[in-house]
Amino acid sequence: MKQADQWSSKISFILAAAGSAIGLGAIWKFPYVAGTSGGGIFFLIFLVFTLLIGLPLLLAEFVIGRKTQKDAIQSYKELAPSTSWHLIGRLGIFTNYILLSFYSVVGGWILIYLFNGVLGNLNGLTETEYGQLFGETIANPILVVIAQFLFLLITIIVVAKGVQSGIEKASKWMMPALFIIFLIIIIRSVTLEGSIKGIRFFLKPDFSSITSETILFALGQSFFALSVGVSVMVTYSSYLSKKENIVQSAFSIVFLNILVALLAGLAIFPAVFSFGLEPNAGPVLLFNVLPTVFSKMPLGMLFLVAFLLLFLFATLTSAFSMLEIIVATMSKGDAIKRKRNSWVTGIIIFLLGVPSALSFGVLSDVTLFNKSIFDFADFLVSNVLLPIGALFISIFVSYKIPRNELLKELRLGSNLHIPLFQTWFVLIRYIVPVVIVIVFLDSLGIL
Repeated sequence: MKQADQWSSKISFILAAAGSAIGLGAIWKFPYVAGTSGGGIFFLIFLVFTLLIGLPLLLAEFVIGRKTQKDAIQSYKELAPSTSWHLIGRLGIFTNYILLSFYSVVGGWILIYLFNGVLGNLNGLTETEYGQLFGETIANPILVVIAQFLFLLITIIVVAKGVQSGIEKASKWMMPALFIIFLIIIIRSVTLEGSIKGIRFFLKPDFSSITSETILFALGQSFFALSVGVSVMVTYSSYLSKKENIVQSAFSIVFLNILVALLAGLAIFPAVFSFGLEPNAGPVLLFNVLPTVFSKMPLGMLFLVAFLLLFLFATLTSAFSMLEIIVATMSKGDAIKRKRNSWVTGIIIFLLGVPSALSFGVLSDVTLFNKSIFDFADFLVSNVLLPIGALFISIFVSYKIPRNELLKELRLGSNLHIPLFQTWFVLIRYIVPVVIVIVFLDSLGIL
């Protein structure tokens, strides 16, 4: 049965899919990983891997979803009936449950900081005091649980409205707003005295600083940057018309993702270097270092609130896609079921996420494999479930779908040249699986 929901236009699909990809990975994780991994050389390697690994995987998910126009489980059942390949879709749904459960915790932190920024509570603190504030914030059990719930509440309301009325409308104004806010912050950042050092750090590759760790980090970042591996893009592309050019759409989404990584670097590193701070602060870069940077600027708190708003938009558009894949599978195009399932699923995810929200406070002594509950959930998704899902998707597309069928699907709505198709096929069948295995083994500490 064809999906009842459809995107109203290709640009709507591109904005929503780009919004799914542009989240914590692009705006939070990319800058701090780049900061600890050599800056410019990391960015260059990231670009190469995004094109050679991320793009082929993105197209693979597009082929599955647009070809069947069904949800993440039914797509695999139609293409490989009477087999166990549908477990890829089930794995994707399970992964999104876990992913959104701890992702919503960070979304709650952003809401707390945005609220404090609007009230002026972030103004005039020292770097040490910002660090203390962050520690106290994430350890406050009532505050973090309420904030997590509010973040999920926004997500539920949007997804319950459906593809066009909910996700599409939200993405149409959130994504342009995100880019406008980015440009305002970048203009302020690059015009600071001494900002050129940060620009050089981020855009000038230092080949002498290349290490195996830098290469693997860049490869991992490119792999996780496009929301591939959890069948989210299978679901989103299932709402596409057969007339749309999915090859062009994939390139557009990759371009937007790379652009956001570039903008994030230009917004953050010039300002960090301008005030003599270190770019390798790690995961606390957003909540500790950046408030310190903005507090030293004229009208700095205004720019900090703008950045937090930008970060919230990016995080929400990703959250929409995580909840959507689950709700779409349960609802099967029924609008009434969609509303009910959005609320039921959202509440389940909230309850699953409460232990992660409390893992920096009342549950800080509880560990799983020597990790906090939050860190274990993050590790399970990023280092285990997501790579496994992506590996099976690359194998499924290149071995279970006939080559002529792949070519036919990719050429619908496009004039894809045979050499380009052959390049994609070689990458998805031979190169991508090997790279995924390398990333997977490295993430587990085996390499």
